[in-house]
Amino acid sequence: MHTDMVLNYIWIAFFLVAFAVALVKLVFFGDYEVFPAMMDSTFSSSKTAFEISLGLTGVLALWLGVMKIGEKGGVVNVLARLLSPVFTKLFPEVPKGHPVTGSIFMNIAANMLGLDNAATPLGLRAMEQLQELNTEKERASNAMIMFLVLNTSGLTLIPVSIMVYRVQMGAAQPTDIFIPILLATFFSTLAGIIVTSLYQRINLLNRTLLLTLGGACVAVAAIIWGFSQMDSEHMGTVSTTVANILLMTIIVGFILAGMRKKVNVYDAFIEGAKDGFTTAVRIIPYLVAILVGIGVFRASGAMDMLIGGIEYVVKAIGLDADWVGALPTALMKPLSGSGARGMMVDAMTTYGADSFIGRLSCIFQGSTDTTFYILAVYFGSVGIRHTRHAVACGLLADLAGIISAIAIAYLFFA
Repeated sequence: MHTDMVLNYIWIAFFLVAFAVALVKLVFFGDYEVFPAMMDSTFSSSKTAFEISLGLTGVLALWLGVMKIGEKGGVVNVLARLLSPVFTKLFPEVPKGHPVTGSIFMNIAANMLGLDNAATPLGLRAMEQLQELNTEKERASNAMIMFLVLNTSGLTLIPVSIMVYRVQMGAAQPTDIFIPILLATFFSTLAGIIVTSLYQRINLLNRTLLLTLGGACVAVAAIIWGFSQMDSEHMGTVSTTVANILLMTIIVGFILAGMRKKVNVYDAFIEGAKDGFTTAVRIIPYLVAILVGIGVFRASGAMDMLIGGIEYVVKAIGLDADWVGALPTALMKPLSGSGARGMMVDAMTTYGADSFIGRLSCIFQGSTDTTFYILAVYFGSVGIRHTRHAVACGLLADLAGIISAIAIAYLFFA
């Protein structure tokens, strides 16, 4: 089923379930305030969605302008070359030197930098080239599935859009989720690689992969250990400071890369900033639709019933339930990016951008990608009908991202 149809059914369910719950509250409990509250939520939610989208324009234009400088300055190409030794081991079916290798590297590198506009065309091109190598045209090849899982696991170095939303929602330190997202998305990607490799019987015990993945694991373990030795106040200060230094270094590095390539960095910035403006305008109807649906669902009391039920079960088995309020974002993310974005904004609006739930929702949003959307678009573009183990591997990577996001949020923000 196409992700748009899934989101369509979810959106309809928001209204139908909300109406049913409100009707029960009115008839059986005499709650005459529930329907006025639902109608008020439609107006307030649509206003909130518009104000958020409008406020995104400046910051989104800034970051997409910076990203365009990096793209034209050859940063994506540099990342592609750095990743080359690893990816040749993960795609043993692809002949050495085949053009698809470059497309795969460029796509993954663009995703890591948050260059969605560049990543999607590169990804579709890579799928077309992988289809040329595929002997069974309606059945996904191993290389296709590994490529898809690397996309759906959502490995991102710079979660620009999430930080922009945190700015809009009034977060004191919008970048404080930078390192937690980096750690969570690493575990999601690592799990995706391991699970897919087990399915495809790819030998991970070779020197290149052991050095790369092992080195990355050691580095991440060292980061987690270092932060675990700090108290919460010191941890927050160090995390935010490091994040801001890294982000400023990236901006300056992109400018220097552009200068080295003799790119007119000002013109490149303006070109990217224009994309930022159009992107901010384009998301208005999507954000209005999802926030109104969530607003009605919440105003009717259905959201509280859902979260309360899950919280009861979690507590009944003896686990801490502070994270349950952020769970809607995690559940929506594999289905719809815009839907999950709406859930994230709703969590920050309801609980506060700097609350534990608000921050965890942001980490959920950044730790994985829209699995079903990516599968539908990429496989659909080349006519693949039999996806084999792609969905299972993608969802297992998502699950790893969700679990690691919860653990990392407790480490940093509990």
